[in-house]
Amino acid sequence: MARILITSGPTRQYLDPVRFLSNASSGRMGAALASAALQWGHEVVIVSGPVSIEYPAAAEVVPVVSTEEMLAQSLRVFGGCDGLIAVAAPCDYRPVVIASQKIRKTGKPLRVEFVETPDVVAVLAATRQQQWIVAFALETEDPRIRALQKMEQKNCDLIVVNGPAAMNSPETSLEVLAPGGAVLGSFAGPKTDVAREVFAIIQQRLIDRGK
Repeated sequence: MARILITSGPTRQYLDPVRFLSNASSGRMGAALASAALQWGHEVVIVSGPVSIEYPAAAEVVPVVSTEEMLAQSLRVFGGCDGLIAVAAPCDYRPVVIASQKIRKTGKPLRVEFVETPDVVAVLAATRQQQWIVAFALETEDPRIRALQKMEQKNCDLIVVNGPAAMNSPETSLEVLAPGGAVLGSFAGPKTDVAREVFAIIQQRLIDRGK
């Protein structure tokens, strides 16, 4: 039995007490992969941004809001895990200044300066010992090329590439890529079904082989 960390859902980077930068990630794929892992008899801990869906009752869920919180909580648990499935869509940017009060309309353009947030997968990969890492890459152009670049940059064992149509949808279409670009699987349909196919590859390629 493996203990698996799954990051899931979006994160939020607040501009003021009521407004934030985020995305439409629903957490459905994270929940579906958690269910698949549990069905294989594994232990699952989910570090999740704000979502409205419910995760499997058998999984340990650690709720977070910001990308920085997702990284901190993932670092806290990753050392005790055998692998990571990074399904989350962390917000890549945060405002340099967060207003302490609600930003009011002035009739003039609002200019906000943003800086990059930490790369959760890359930081975790830099700390790993024997753990395996599977990341998701959502791409809008040259998907395979960009996903393979991310796999190398972030030192992942496998990468799953999908598109924006998967966000906040019960269905998805994706490919599982190995280092070197081999397509291990191409799946489309309900996320619950696709997740089982994806996890079967993870089981065979990484868990059964001891990475």
